[in-house]
Amino acid sequence: MSLWMILPVSLPALTITGIWVVYAMAVYNQHVCPMDNWLYNQSCEEELHLQSGPTLCCTLDNVPLISKCGNLPPESCFLSLICNTGSFMVIVIVLLRYAHVIEKHQNGVLNTASLSMGWISAAGLIMVGNFQFSVKTSSEETQPEFQTCRYLFFGK
Repeated sequence: MSLWMILPVSLPALTITGIWVVYAMAVYNQHVCPMDNWLYNQSCEEELHLQSGPTLCCTLDNVPLISKCGNLPPESCFLSLICNTGSFMVIVIVLLRYAHVIEKHQNGVLNTASLSMGWISAAGLIMVGNFQFSVKTSSEETQPEFQTCRYLFFGK
């Protein structure tokens, strides 16, 4: 039995654990509200990070979505690390599977399609991890993301 079989099992274990750690960091730093606070109020007077006490006044802007949990430092750095590591593991797993199918059987269209779709999924995970959700107000703030995508996909 090969040790390579640990890789597909460790991918979801590490990424799911990492996402929960990002959520815990965001709740600890009061960047999002905890999931047990389902009474969101539209009339909160103070920002979430300025509040103190056992109960927090949460608005719909503080719902703990993964893109909002990983929006501010230090959570954004850890989310980028988790997504980049996960996408590298996806690339390695898909490549090993592709080579295994070629070794055991002949190469087919379905095998090549699965390799392509795996690499596209890994590229999407890299984009999610490195371009977090934030409120952009002007075109100067969003221009670097558009230029990166343009160079990535079109090469110009």
